Amino acid sequence: MSDPLHEKLKVLIVETLRLEDIQPADIPDHEPLVGGGLSLDSIDALELVVKLEKEFGLKITSSEESRSALASVAALAAYLRAHGDPARLPAT
Repeated sequence: MSDPLHEKLKVLIVETLRLEDIQPADIPDHEPLVGGGLSLDSIDALELVVKLEKEFGLKITSSEESRSALASVAALAAYLRAHGDPARLPAT
């Protein structure tokens, strides 16, 4: 059974970064987001962080924290569960 937060994050990534040739289901849960198969760069990461902060009611305060949170979809989901507004997270 898939994790609803993982699915939401994949859709958010595709829509926020306007990834025209990629479907949310094509994004693996455990592969690197930045520098991985999606070919995301630091500008993409910044766009994604801004969207995540608005969407989930959190503040990512350092580049190290951002790098850790954006390691993969699974790492991002774990980060959001630990630091995001629980009311904004999908039910599991």
